[in-house]
Amino acid sequence: MVTQTQELPETGEIVLATITKLTDHGAYVTLDEYDNMQGFLHVSEIAPGWVRSVSKFVREGEKKVLLVKKVNPGRSEIDLSLKQVSKEQQKKKLLEVKRIEKGKTLLDAVKTSAELTDKDIEKLEDAIFSKYDFVYDAFLDVATKGITALDELKLAKKTASAIQETSSKIKPPSVEIRGICELTCSQPNGVEVIKNAILDSIGDQTASISVTYIGAPKYRLSVTGPDFKTVERMLKPVLDKIQKIIEKSNGTFSFTREESKKTREG
Repeated sequence: MVTQTQELPETGEIVLATITKLTDHGAYVTLDEYDNMQGFLHVSEIAPGWVRSVSKFVREGEKKVLLVKKVNPGRSEIDLSLKQVSKEQQKKKLLEVKRIEKGKTLLDAVKTSAELTDKDIEKLEDAIFSKYDFVYDAFLDVATKGITALDELKLAKKTASAIQETSSKIKPPSVEIRGICELTCSQPNGVEVIKNAILDSIGDQTASISVTYIGAPKYRLSVTGPDFKTVERMLKPVLDKIQKIIEKSNGTFSFTREESKKTREG
């Protein structure tokens, strides 16, 4: 039962809830992020149109992303909606919850490694939240940029070392854009022209850009980076330079994209 002193969700907030009991009129739920306080999902808010059977849409024990439609503290009532939650809101909420859970796990690891107290962890969380929206984002930043990313937080040496060690186990997210370059050059040294065009265009970016010979005149170009925007910025000048060099030598150039790939952080 909701009490006056218990923190309440706000109207319009997106929450994660667990279905606890089904009735003809809807479903009772507990709100995962609010000490499992109870809310009600009316049958009219489960799905558009007439819902003949509640059990066709929700099941006991199932977790659902819901919209807080109305909060009445005086009567301890929280009305929720499933049908008003968009797929984008659902995806965003589930990702948020996942990041929160990952953050808790990482903090537990740091607590054990650095032998910190509960009070130490609370202070560490406050410091992290002064710069990041999620604890996990701080660890991901360290995994990507190194422990210097947290310099401004002025952490104790043993805490920073524990965070660095824990962050080293995180695999940062990445994306890959691939495509087939078809390159020809009819000059006597055409093979060398093509080879040099590729090497000159890639330069010192071999850690992020690779080229695989498929069979004349095809070469697969692969570019990886933290996000699609960054990768696109890396790809364009490489393609432009290859094309310029090849066409300057009276050769031909074309590029056909293949399906892009995205790896999840972990």
